[in-house]
Amino acid sequence: MLQYDDLTQPERAVWDAFPEGRLVDLRSGVPGADDPRQGQGHGWGPERTVRAEVLAALLLGANPAPPGALAALRLEGARVVGTLDLAGADIAQTIRLDSCRLEEPVGLRGCTTRSIRLAGCWVPGVEASMARIEGRLNLNGTTVEGSRLSLINTHISGELVLSEATLSADSGWALFAGGLVMEGAVFGRRLTARGGLRLLGAQLSGGLFLDGARLENPRGEALLADNATMTTLEMTEGFSATGAVRLRGAHITNRLSLRGAVLGDPGAALDLTRVQAAELDLTPAVAPPGGVDLRSARVEVLRDNEAGRTARLRLEGLAYASLHADDVPPAGTGARAGVARRIAWIRRSPGYSPQPYEQLAGWYRQIGHDDDARLVLLAKQRHRRGTLHPVARFWGHVFDATVGYGYRPWRAGGWLLLLSLAGTLVFRSATPTASKQGEGPPFSALAYTLDLLIPIGGLGQRGAWHWRDDGPMALSYALIAAGWLLTTAVVAGVTRSLNKN
Repeated sequence: MLQYDDLTQPERAVWDAFPEGRLVDLRSGVPGADDPRQGQGHGWGPERTVRAEVLAALLLGANPAPPGALAALRLEGARVVGTLDLAGADIAQTIRLDSCRLEEPVGLRGCTTRSIRLAGCWVPGVEASMARIEGRLNLNGTTVEGSRLSLINTHISGELVLSEATLSADSGWALFAGGLVMEGAVFGRRLTARGGLRLLGAQLSGGLFLDGARLENPRGEALLADNATMTTLEMTEGFSATGAVRLRGAHITNRLSLRGAVLGDPGAALDLTRVQAAELDLTPAVAPPGGVDLRSARVEVLRDNEAGRTARLRLEGLAYASLHADDVPPAGTGARAGVARRIAWIRRSPGYSPQPYEQLAGWYRQIGHDDDARLVLLAKQRHRRGTLHPVARFWGHVFDATVGYGYRPWRAGGWLLLLSLAGTLVFRSATPTASKQGEGPPFSALAYTLDLLIPIGGLGQRGAWHWRDDGPMALSYALIAAGWLLTTAVVAGVTRSLNKN
């Protein structure tokens, strides 16, 4: 049991100020000597030292507030020795420690408390799993070094502030916050984390803001937020990650932005498998070296740039209602440059899958660009051709050359005109033999050529005349075969066009 007479002078100051919530400032005022994050706290003497058990005793009711006063712990520039262990406690006062150095981890596991502020402090770890904080948890500018910041299944009714903080854990995770429930936002602007941020299944009603943050976990995920639910996720304004960013199954009701982000590790990937978002801003500063996985993602608006499109991609199952590019095709690349870039975007995905082509074609139809939609579907058939066996690939080349898989039916007319001209010139320079003397129509080189090319019906020329010379005879057989190929291709092309496939 603590006795007042056993307290040091700084501890008595804190004891006396607590019932009325007054600030106790133990800073020296000497420039450069009051920052606990730079190691100066090791040299702070007894005049700035407070035992953790004194702070715990006050928070647990050792010196209650008089009527009309509001107790609070407000301490600045102190060296706190011993373990501040408040696990399971019900704390009615706010806690505010500024520019303090805590020599042992803070224990808040399972406690119920009001707002906690540890701003500009140095602390070797914070264990606040299953705590309930009615207010804010503010670690602005604080360094948590050695052990991790643990917020497993913690409920915070206000905001979690990690802006300009440094989290450095000996284990793989600097922030361990699976199941975290936030009624406010999480602010990690310009946060430095040496170790990953683990937010599996977190519910972040106010969003997660990591603008300018630097996350380093080269052995694993820099950010792991599978199945998390949040309104907004901002990884912008110089955000960088050494390690993967994984958001499998995350549900983001508003905006997911990577504008200007850098995933710098050679194996760092952006895993957005099954993500649902109202808007995905995939405009990083450089293409993620480990690729971008968008399989089965669902977004209303997808916005990207050259870096986002040129990464190694997985697009199977990706669905979007609107598609935008933040950059424009270079001048002089032609009217079809945009759709060509989109087709190249799909081709970067390994293997062949029809869905990305169908999705893109559907979007072009939706905005009234039917010609672009046909280009996409033609590219789909050409990509698919590479997966077929040799005979089918050969027929695919013929089908492509003749009618463009049904999306270029005018090509059949071009071939018909070219073959008709060639046949007319050859047959006009030779003399055929009549099948029956004195019978049949007079010979016409053009009509004879068309009769060979068109397998249905007849103009009476093919049966009335034949050739004895090998050259015209071989050309006749070739024109008959070409006619059947053209007819079959046209029929298949018309069928495909009618089916819009």
